[in-house]
Amino acid sequence: MTKVNHFIDLDTVGADTLKGILEHAHAMKKEKYNPEQIFSGLSLAMVFDKRSTRTRMSFEIAMKQLGGHTIVMNMEEMQLGGSESVESTGNVLSRFVDGIMLRMSDQAMMQDLAKYTSIPVINGMTDDSHPCQIMADLLTIEEKLGNVKGKKIAWFGDSNNVSNTFVQASKLFDFELVLALPEEIHGRAPKDANITADAAAAAHGADVLVTDTWVSMGQEGKAIEKFWPYQVNADLMAKAKDSAIFMHCLPIHEWEEVSEEVAKSPASVIFDEAENRLHAQKAILAWCLENSGVSVG
Repeated sequence: MTKVNHFIDLDTVGADTLKGILEHAHAMKKEKYNPEQIFSGLSLAMVFDKRSTRTRMSFEIAMKQLGGHTIVMNMEEMQLGGSESVESTGNVLSRFVDGIMLRMSDQAMMQDLAKYTSIPVINGMTDDSHPCQIMADLLTIEEKLGNVKGKKIAWFGDSNNVSNTFVQASKLFDFELVLALPEEIHGRAPKDANITADAAAAAHGADVLVTDTWVSMGQEGKAIEKFWPYQVNADLMAKAKDSAIFMHCLPIHEWEEVSEEVAKSPASVIFDEAENRLHAQKAILAWCLENSGVSVG
């Protein structure tokens, strides 16, 4: 039986494979305006339980630029998690499409679905992890600063799915990662993370400063007072290397987790980072599909 290559967590894919995917992403970006039609005749199901701009557009454009097709559904339009079992849904989708991308809160359900499919399942985002975002982030860092190995990346604010995945990536790509978080939420971070409550110490000598919204979808009304000392502003950027870049996966809550001065500064690479979702996703799709028994051109 052909092995199915799911892309659900970075640490289940492996460092060498991830580095190969990134190399392919760099190459695909160079072919941005004249891409090979390697997905001709292939279809990707895209399932969402939350609003999406970058995830939906990047996956849909990635498939279509490379000759494939997409079908987009939200959770209310299908039986996943409804009256039909996850096993049945997985078996049915495997007969219709060549891959499934899900952006959903419940990572356990996504993992269950992957057990019952004969096609790749790709994690477009869950409450636990965001591997496609981190691949785009690493692609951006390599473009701007060279090999990520040995770089210092400093994260500021809340502990969430993006920071969780950065922790995984730090072990696989051998870079230094410091999470600067309010002390009261240190227990929410991965146990093997390097954590501090001192934002200035985290920023000192950093190559990359990165943050995310303090209030994610579904957390409206959340208190944010404890996060203000972790806003990425000019004072914090001044403690990093002169060549340091600022990253944010977007959308930004203006101007909470980052000051307007930093977000619009020459150090900010947030829109390059957003575009790189497209190129990283192309390479992820290619790896998932061509190594899972699907005929890729």
